[in-house]
Amino acid sequence: MATIYKICGQAAWRAAASGGVFLGSAADARDGFIHFSTAGQVAETAAKHFAQESDLLLVAVNADALRPSLKWEPSRGGDLFPHLYGPLPLTAVRWTRPLPRAADGRHLFPELEP
Repeated sequence: MATIYKICGQAAWRAAASGGVFLGSAADARDGFIHFSTAGQVAETAAKHFAQESDLLLVAVNADALRPSLKWEPSRGGDLFPHLYGPLPLTAVRWTRPLPRAADGRHLFPELEP
């Protein structure tokens, strides 16, 4: 069972929790899919797209539960990234954890499952 990861604001996630699905961020809506990263990609995603943000959550998702709406497509550096074409059902979520920042400003990640 593959795990993929979503970084999002805690307020957006609380709103999703009350509705049972996560529809994505403004960037997701602009691009037409919900952006995810693998365990090996998520730290760079945080540094590139969330460097100035705090009050974030890291959401671990069962990728197998998202088929057939989950597509692996080339993105940053030609790497394949998981993109979800549709809402994220909260039943596919394994866990959520706060994504704190270290003294140097980098986000601190828990041990991640591949």
